[in-house]
Amino acid sequence: MDNSPNGTMARIILARHGQTAWNVDKIFRGRSEVGLDDVGTKQAELLGRYLGSFKLEAIYSSPLKRALHTANIIAGYQKVGVQVAQGLTDLDFGEWQSLPEQEVRRQYPALLDEWHNNPGKVRIPGGESLEDVRARAIEVMNDVVSRYEGNVLLVSHRVVVKVLICSLLGLDNSGFWSISQDVGAITVFDHSAGRFVLTRHNDTCHLRALQESGLDDI
Repeated sequence: MDNSPNGTMARIILARHGQTAWNVDKIFRGRSEVGLDDVGTKQAELLGRYLGSFKLEAIYSSPLKRALHTANIIAGYQKVGVQVAQGLTDLDFGEWQSLPEQEVRRQYPALLDEWHNNPGKVRIPGGESLEDVRARAIEVMNDVVSRYEGNVLLVSHRVVVKVLICSLLGLDNSGFWSISQDVGAITVFDHSAGRFVLTRHNDTCHLRALQESGLDDI
């Protein structure tokens, strides 16, 4: 029901892409191109079927193929295509990119601890900070809410979705580890009168047909 003062409301659905082998193996992905594994493809299909009951006005996706594949599967259940948004691409993990977590621990022990304890203060060597991600992701979000008054899906990555959630809730990036976003999960905000209201978070009800992955937040 639309209860906004001016009779208009946008519903923003933030989706994390489906599972990849690198999620399972705890490898830092970043801008590396890694595709969905079989489980991730099934997650995307289940999410697409679930969102089929929503009339999406637009679908935006990160340009990386794990997100784009997820978005295109979902689009198969809709009457809209996928728009690529560079601002939704994953955090540039720089020198950590494509390394297993245990190797990052060996090479950068102090910085990895800082990443786990004070993520908002870390700039990955050769890569980005969470503030960099926030700036570009919010630019996409502002464009979306200026264009649409219905349901809009944004398909992106763990880091981007979590940073967006912090921002829309008025939290700084220190809250990064206080939020989870599972592979294939959705988080929903309603936007009206300039305010974002969280209505659903890390929802995986559509994935019940699959066994719980039990993946750590990486």
